[in-house]
Amino acid sequence: MREAPPPRSAVVFAEAALRSVIEVIDRRRPIAQLRPLMTPFLIDCVIACASAPRTGSATLRRVRVRPVDTGGAEVDAAEVFATFARGGRVHAVAGRIERHRESWRLVALQIG
Repeated sequence: MREAPPPRSAVVFAEAALRSVIEVIDRRRPIAQLRPLMTPFLIDCVIACASAPRTGSATLRRVRVRPVDTGGAEVDAAEVFATFARGGRVHAVAGRIERHRESWRLVALQIG
């Protein structure tokens, strides 16, 4: 049986949120712009990543979103997988987004 596609709103949110995270890490976007997108703990983690030295700017390449079955009628959570390129290398990103009020929020993030 084929898995149902994620809600379009989740895909749009995931792409925008991950792009914002990468731009904050590269110091191309202010950290304050992440506040509506993720939990305070994750913002602290992104700040820590941004303080590490970087070689060149990152480019988000591919984002995939997979719905998580939470037992409800609607999709309230999704897993996010992405790749980005920096300095000739490809890196991976994984995370989880959940519905938060009328939108989505990044609640887990791992950047490789």
